[in-house]
Amino acid sequence: MLSRLLAESPLRALPPELLVGTETGDDAAVWQLDAEQALVATTDFFTPIVDDPNDFGRIAAANALSDVYAMGARPIFALAIVGMPLEKLPLAVIARILAGGESVCAAAGVPIAGGHSIDVLEPIYGLVALGLVHPARIKRNSAARAGDALALGKPLGVGILSAALKKGLLGEVGYARMIEHTTRLNTPGVRLAMLEGVHAMTDVTGFGLAGHLLEICRGAKLSARIDWEAVPCIPEALDLVRQGIATGASARNWGSYAAEVTMPQAHETWQQKLVTDPQTSGGLLVACAPESAGEVLAIFREEGFEDAAVIGAMEAGAPCLRVLGGPG
Repeated sequence: MLSRLLAESPLRALPPELLVGTETGDDAAVWQLDAEQALVATTDFFTPIVDDPNDFGRIAAANALSDVYAMGARPIFALAIVGMPLEKLPLAVIARILAGGESVCAAAGVPIAGGHSIDVLEPIYGLVALGLVHPARIKRNSAARAGDALALGKPLGVGILSAALKKGLLGEVGYARMIEHTTRLNTPGVRLAMLEGVHAMTDVTGFGLAGHLLEICRGAKLSARIDWEAVPCIPEALDLVRQGIATGASARNWGSYAAEVTMPQAHETWQQKLVTDPQTSGGLLVACAPESAGEVLAIFREEGFEDAAVIGAMEAGAPCLRVLGGPG
């Protein structure tokens, strides 16, 4: 639907300073300020996916800042987007949401310098996030090359854990895993952008691993291969998806791009649900020269991303995705 709406928007002449716009569904807009600096701008907000107000604020802030890191930029400040049902939600609860967001921004070294708030029927919270990057170090989602290795920074399964939480089926360990991954800032993006061997980067969020990888394929006019056994998954999410737990968004994702994805002949339904699982504040997906893959993984691990792994490769061919490997 979003692709259709953007395609129907009237074409306008764009200023040369707009280095990245809506062309390939990239993570943020980029405006060149001068020869040394470009401004990265993005916004993201949503309704609560957890009951704890502080955790909700932390997740929403980390998710919004992720798009800045995915462009290879360093965040500099943020603006808060706040919509709260003032007659239903106590001020103490709203304060905890805001405090959660502020704590994540503080960890990223950025202030929340303002924002906008309205009275609405259901809580929403998020950020406008701004960052800076050298124009030569911008990492678009469309610059992958044939033969590039694909590295994923975080394990899949956040959407499945969220679905289990809504059904009252998520235990303490699973909830802790969910908060651990969704509040971890994608800080490696800044260092990865400095590597010549890193060609393209995005973060895996609402469209799932398959959806965001297909965006890379379309932008680069290449195909991609995923080796199922190499894809990191949250253990608790694996157990739950095998029991049939998944989000409705996973099915909608599959419906929107199934024609471009080839699953293994002997694949299980739960494998499909994992590669389409919407990730909130998901991991960075990096396309890099094969000889740079070791350095990419080293940067991830040095910054605490122990699950990071090379999961496949970009290949010549029409934009599509092949998932290889049987049930595991």
